[in-house]
Amino acid sequence: MNNRSRSTVLVVAIAVGLVAVGVAAAVPSESVLVVEDIETDEVYLSEPVDDGSTVALEYMHSVEKSRVYDEYRIDGTTLVNTRMEFESYGWGLPARVDVENVNGTLVYAPDEPITELRTLSVSPGRIAGHTLIVDGQRHDLVAATNASDVRIYVDRQSPIEQLS
Repeated sequence: MNNRSRSTVLVVAIAVGLVAVGVAAAVPSESVLVVEDIETDEVYLSEPVDDGSTVALEYMHSVEKSRVYDEYRIDGTTLVNTRMEFESYGWGLPARVDVENVNGTLVYAPDEPITELRTLSVSPGRIAGHTLIVDGQRHDLVAATNASDVRIYVDRQSPIEQLS
Protein backbone atom coordinates (compact mmCIF):
# COMPACT_ATOMS: atom_id res chain seq x y z
CA MET A 1 0.00 0.00 0.00
CA ASN A 2 1.46 3.38 -0.95
CA ASN A 3 1.59 6.47 1.26
CA ARG A 4 -1.42 8.06 -0.42
CA SER A 5 -3.58 4.96 0.22
CA ARG A 6 -2.45 4.82 3.85
CA SER A 7 -3.31 8.50 4.27
CA THR A 8 -6.74 7.95 2.78
CA VAL A 9 -7.40 4.96 5.05
CA LEU A 10 -6.26 6.97 8.08
CA VAL A 11 -8.50 9.94 7.19
CA VAL A 12 -11.49 7.65 6.65
CA ALA A 13 -10.84 5.85 9.98
CA ILE A 14 -10.62 9.17 11.83
CA ALA A 15 -13.82 10.41 10.17
CA VAL A 16 -15.68 7.21 11.05
CA GLY A 17 -14.44 7.50 14.65
CA LEU A 18 -15.58 11.10 14.93
CA VAL A 19 -19.00 10.25 13.50
CA ALA A 20 -19.34 7.36 15.99
CA VAL A 21 -18.45 9.63 18.92
CA GLY A 22 -20.87 12.28 17.66
CA VAL A 23 -23.69 9.76 17.32
CA ALA A 24 -23.02 8.39 20.82
CA ALA A 25 -22.93 11.90 22.26
CA ALA A 26 -26.24 12.73 20.57
CA VAL A 27 -27.99 9.76 22.16
CA PRO A 28 -30.04 11.03 25.11
CA SER A 29 -28.56 10.49 28.54
CA GLU A 30 -30.17 8.09 30.98
CA SER A 31 -30.78 8.39 34.70
CA VAL A 32 -28.85 6.20 37.10
CA LEU A 33 -29.06 5.91 40.85
CA VAL A 34 -25.54 6.23 42.22
CA VAL A 35 -24.28 5.05 45.61
CA GLU A 36 -20.82 6.48 46.28
CA ASP A 37 -18.43 6.74 49.21
CA ILE A 38 -18.67 10.14 50.91
CA GLU A 39 -14.92 10.35 51.53
CA THR A 40 -13.37 8.71 48.44
CA ASP A 41 -16.12 9.15 45.79
CA GLU A 42 -15.76 5.42 44.98
CA VAL A 43 -18.94 4.25 43.24
CA TYR A 44 -20.32 1.13 44.93
CA LEU A 45 -23.52 0.83 42.93
CA SER A 46 -24.98 2.37 39.79
CA GLU A 47 -28.49 1.29 38.78
CA PRO A 48 -30.57 2.57 35.85
CA VAL A 49 -33.75 4.34 36.94
CA ASP A 50 -36.58 6.24 35.28
CA ASP A 51 -38.84 9.05 36.39
CA GLY A 52 -41.29 7.40 38.74
CA SER A 53 -38.91 4.61 39.76
CA THR A 54 -39.14 3.60 43.40
CA VAL A 55 -36.07 3.64 45.64
CA ALA A 56 -36.30 2.58 49.27
CA LEU A 57 -34.14 2.11 52.33
CA GLU A 58 -35.10 -0.63 54.73
CA TYR A 59 -33.34 -1.12 58.05
CA MET A 60 -33.70 -2.01 61.72
CA HIS A 61 -34.14 1.06 63.96
CA SER A 62 -31.15 1.20 66.31
CA VAL A 63 -33.10 1.99 69.47
CA GLU A 64 -36.54 0.53 68.81
CA LYS A 65 -35.18 -2.64 67.15
CA SER A 66 -38.04 -2.54 64.68
CA ARG A 67 -38.23 -2.33 60.89
CA VAL A 68 -38.18 1.08 59.16
CA TYR A 69 -38.94 1.54 55.48
CA ASP A 70 -38.33 4.90 53.73
CA GLU A 71 -39.62 5.11 50.17
CA TYR A 72 -38.61 7.62 47.51
CA ARG A 73 -39.83 8.32 43.99
CA ILE A 74 -37.43 9.48 41.27
CA ASP A 75 -38.43 12.85 39.82
CA GLY A 76 -35.73 13.96 37.38
CA THR A 77 -32.61 14.08 39.55
CA THR A 78 -34.58 14.45 42.78
CA LEU A 79 -35.43 11.81 45.38
CA VAL A 80 -38.94 12.55 46.62
CA ASN A 81 -39.73 10.90 49.98
CA THR A 82 -43.29 9.66 49.62
CA ARG A 83 -43.80 7.03 52.32
CA MET A 84 -42.52 5.80 55.66
CA GLU A 85 -43.38 2.57 57.42
CA PHE A 86 -42.33 1.80 60.98
CA GLU A 87 -43.48 -0.45 63.78
CA SER A 88 -42.94 1.83 66.78
CA TYR A 89 -42.15 5.46 67.50
CA GLY A 90 -38.52 6.32 68.11
CA TRP A 91 -35.80 8.87 67.43
CA GLY A 92 -35.94 10.16 63.85
CA LEU A 93 -39.42 8.87 63.14
CA PRO A 94 -42.42 11.15 62.61
CA ALA A 95 -44.21 11.46 65.96
CA ARG A 96 -46.53 14.41 65.28
CA VAL A 97 -48.16 13.39 62.02
CA ASP A 98 -51.21 11.38 61.14
CA VAL A 99 -50.32 7.77 60.48
CA GLU A 100 -52.42 4.79 59.53
CA ASN A 101 -52.05 1.51 61.39
CA VAL A 102 -51.93 -1.26 58.80
CA ASN A 103 -51.73 -4.66 60.52
CA GLY A 104 -49.44 -3.28 63.24
CA THR A 105 -47.28 -1.21 60.89
CA LEU A 106 -47.50 2.57 61.17
CA VAL A 107 -47.68 4.08 57.68
CA TYR A 108 -47.08 7.72 56.91
CA ALA A 109 -48.03 8.46 53.30
CA PRO A 110 -49.07 12.11 53.02
CA ASP A 111 -50.74 13.61 49.97
CA GLU A 112 -47.74 15.90 49.51
CA PRO A 113 -44.14 14.56 49.46
CA ILE A 114 -42.41 14.41 52.83
CA THR A 115 -39.10 15.81 51.54
CA GLU A 116 -37.32 16.31 48.23
CA LEU A 117 -33.58 15.66 48.14
CA ARG A 118 -30.81 15.87 45.58
CA THR A 119 -28.57 13.73 47.78
CA LEU A 120 -29.37 11.25 50.52
CA SER A 121 -26.57 10.54 53.02
CA VAL A 122 -26.63 7.12 54.69
CA SER A 123 -24.40 5.40 57.23
CA PRO A 124 -25.08 1.72 56.53
CA GLY A 125 -24.94 -0.19 59.77
CA ARG A 126 -24.12 -3.82 60.39
CA ILE A 127 -26.70 -4.04 63.19
CA ALA A 128 -29.30 -2.02 61.29
CA GLY A 129 -28.73 -4.11 58.16
CA HIS A 130 -29.50 -1.36 55.64
CA THR A 131 -30.98 -2.65 52.40
CA LEU A 132 -31.40 -0.49 49.30
CA ILE A 133 -34.36 -1.44 47.13
CA VAL A 134 -34.43 -0.12 43.55
CA ASP A 135 -37.63 -0.91 41.66
CA GLY A 136 -38.07 -4.05 43.75
CA GLN A 137 -34.47 -5.26 43.42
CA ARG A 138 -32.80 -5.60 46.84
CA HIS A 139 -29.15 -4.63 47.46
CA ASP A 140 -27.34 -5.34 50.75
CA LEU A 141 -26.01 -1.82 51.32
CA VAL A 142 -23.79 -2.88 54.22
CA ALA A 143 -22.01 -5.58 52.19
CA ALA A 144 -21.77 -3.42 49.05
CA THR A 145 -20.15 -0.52 50.93
CA ASN A 146 -18.36 -2.36 53.75
CA ALA A 147 -20.48 -0.17 56.07
CA SER A 148 -18.91 3.04 54.72
CA ASP A 149 -20.83 6.33 54.76
CA VAL A 150 -22.38 6.93 51.35
CA ARG A 151 -24.30 9.47 49.36
CA ILE A 152 -27.14 8.33 47.14
CA TYR A 153 -28.24 10.48 44.24
CA VAL A 154 -29.62 10.40 40.71
CA ASP A 155 -27.25 11.29 37.89
CA ARG A 156 -27.80 11.73 34.18
CA GLN A 157 -25.21 9.78 32.18
CA SER A 158 -24.62 9.40 28.47
CA PRO A 159 -24.08 5.90 27.08
CA ILE A 160 -20.32 6.69 26.88
CA GLU A 161 -20.22 7.62 30.59
CA GLN A 162 -22.09 4.44 31.49
CA LEU A 163 -19.44 2.36 29.70
CA SER A 164 -16.55 3.95 31.60
